[in-house]
Amino acid sequence: MKKSYLEMSERELSDSISALTAEYEAEKKKGLKLDMSRGKPSTAQLDLSNGLLKILDGKEARAENGFDVRNYGVLAGIPEARRLIADVCGVESENVVIGGTASLEVMYNTVVRAMIFGTGEGKTPWIKQGKIKFICPAPGYDRHFGICQDLGIEMITVRMTKTGPDMDEVERIVASDSSVKGIWCVPKYSNPDGITYSGETVRRIASMKCAADDFRVFWDNAYIIHDLDDKPDKLLNIFDIIKGTPNEDLVYMFVSTAKVTFPGSGISAFISSGKNVDFALAHMNYQTISYDKINQLRHVRFFGSADGMRAHMKKHAAILYPKFKITLDALKGELDGLDIAHWEEPRGGYFVSLYVLPGTARRVGELCKNAGVTLTNIGATYPYGVDPDDSNIRIAPSYPTEEELAAAMKVLCICVKLAAAEKLLGK
Repeated sequence: MKKSYLEMSERELSDSISALTAEYEAEKKKGLKLDMSRGKPSTAQLDLSNGLLKILDGKEARAENGFDVRNYGVLAGIPEARRLIADVCGVESENVVIGGTASLEVMYNTVVRAMIFGTGEGKTPWIKQGKIKFICPAPGYDRHFGICQDLGIEMITVRMTKTGPDMDEVERIVASDSSVKGIWCVPKYSNPDGITYSGETVRRIASMKCAADDFRVFWDNAYIIHDLDDKPDKLLNIFDIIKGTPNEDLVYMFVSTAKVTFPGSGISAFISSGKNVDFALAHMNYQTISYDKINQLRHVRFFGSADGMRAHMKKHAAILYPKFKITLDALKGELDGLDIAHWEEPRGGYFVSLYVLPGTARRVGELCKNAGVTLTNIGATYPYGVDPDDSNIRIAPSYPTEEELAAAMKVLCICVKLAAAEKLLGK
């Protein structure tokens, strides 16, 4: 039976530090170089899509409507690519605009467009409205926060709960402050907690009464088909809820195949109401003549259909599931019952969110780094890189091999215990 660190005497904590330090030094001597800093697909996962590289060899490069995809034109994307993404997302193809290789670029451009041109005809550009603010559920995706920082948008932190953002706080803020123009959401298998928004949360977001008539929900559905097993979380389709309501233009949705095919050369998409799509295309027309339609055609022929894409993701799951199990088994086996850590157990996505004893996350990160294990920068999952509790650690199990991951988790658990004992003993 494990004893809670919170119940240990000073002598017991001191003895624990001595024993853990010995373990830690033994791990350091192994000269490990293990990287769990980003949610990158492993080589085995990338190999699943190698068929993309030759799928057009010797074949006519024409879309289903006869358009030569090697040439200029078709800004919104070839019809079959728009339909493929639409079928995956449960929307109409006319509401889909196919972008470049990364949804991050699409999100950045969407914010910039609102800053310069507003969110629609007759809407004042955000940059002309004084200080602009975004709601940032945290812990969250560091690159969302980076967009805000780069563009001078003030971030308002709202805590994440087991069902999504704290909606009482979100509703209060958007209803009372017209300078709040957006909220970042990763609604399915959130980064990093792996939480899927509940039906109630989705409905409340869809029906928000906003002080700003140009408020937008940035719905980054990055993990829409990234399930780990055959019992996936279910996310309500927010577009079904807002259709025909005063909030029909509320949502900008973003998806990509970054973690489906190749992160460096996938396809991405912007999805929204007809009015929002028309407004976006009108300005995109001056930005580019078209995106990579050859790549769009490759993806369509590789998958064939939305069902083909889902079948492909089951192959990813077969690689990822054992890694998540290694991660969670290590946490349970080493930290359960010690009262110094807790964590989420996601059914999909790319991360495991670990919460260590408040005030020790940076110390854990430092210890891990010195032992050759690289974690996501501590604090990165919060706006401005500051975790007020110094508690959250984002674990990214995908890239290492299973053997490397097991070794990294051993080091991480030692560091969590050592940092906690030091903290409780006042060192």
